[in-house]
Amino acid sequence: MSRVANRIIDLPAGVTVTVNAQDVTVKGAKGSLTMVVGGGVSVEQADKKLQVKFAGDDATRVRAGSVRAHLANMVTGVNQGF
Repeated sequence: MSRVANRIIDLPAGVTVTVNAQDVTVKGAKGSLTMVVGGGVSVEQADKKLQVKFAGDDATRVRAGSVRAHLANMVTGVNQGF
């Protein structure tokens, strides 16, 4: 299993996330960012936490790790900025 994809993303106060079928939108004080998620990777939100789920082969596992890293950066970007 991917170690990166298994880490849960905590959402700070003031950050909201909308998860649709194929995209995730993160909104905060610094703006709004949207990312398209696809290819066997899904994102679940519960109790101010995001978790990336995947099913499949090694390519999907790698993609899930990348999606998780991008989502964590998006949360940081809309909350604190870069």
